[in-house]
Amino acid sequence: MPAISLSKVQETAPALVSLYKTAGDSLARNGLDGQRAAVYLVVDHSGSMRPYYKDGSVQALADRVLGLSAHLDDDGSVPVVFFSTDIDAVTDIELAGHQGRIERIVAGLGHMGKTSYHLAMDAVIDHYLDSGAEDPALVVFQTDGGPVSRPAAERYLCKAARLPLFWQFVGFGDPDSRQFDFLRRLDELPVPERRAVDNAGFFHAGEDPRRVPDRELYDRLLDGFPEWLAAAREKGIVR
Repeated sequence: MPAISLSKVQETAPALVSLYKTAGDSLARNGLDGQRAAVYLVVDHSGSMRPYYKDGSVQALADRVLGLSAHLDDDGSVPVVFFSTDIDAVTDIELAGHQGRIERIVAGLGHMGKTSYHLAMDAVIDHYLDSGAEDPALVVFQTDGGPVSRPAAERYLCKAARLPLFWQFVGFGDPDSRQFDFLRRLDELPVPERRAVDNAGFFHAGEDPRRVPDRELYDRLLDGFPEWLAAAREKGIVR
């Protein structure tokens, strides 16, 4: 059973019904029917991201994450971290009032700086631990480039492997760009030499992320998550 019923989604966020159904199909294909998890969205707010806010790509990703979250978490809300040089905002998007929500948040933010992955990861870890959540978490971490500090990002990912958090990195931009070499390497950090379990995935959403079909996007967001759950349960990281 999904955490939030179809009728509730129809009532509170009718524009998300199709996404909700497609997300449910993807969860079923991945053996995740009935799974409960907190869902986070981390969004790059660096200067180079301006076109993706303007064309609606970030809002489209947020809507798709909400459609997925409605199956995994019953509160109808997704915590969102906006990051650049620092943490620009920690807020929420909700089923009710989701349309145009990203634009409203960004309108109140200041300078679009650089790209500090580790600060965003730290914000998610703090939020998760402070929430007292007992379910594991799926963190959708969007970016269009490499971090200002690669060692710090790598260190945080390895430390976070001991927590019930799975990080799915989503790249916006040219798939052939060397900007994403670091994320490819992060995705392949050895287990158990560097981290307790494989707690991360990475995929490109391309230069126009809105064109990625919903079914493909959900399958990619969930790629590696079932395997991580099994490994994390075996290690006692997930109860």
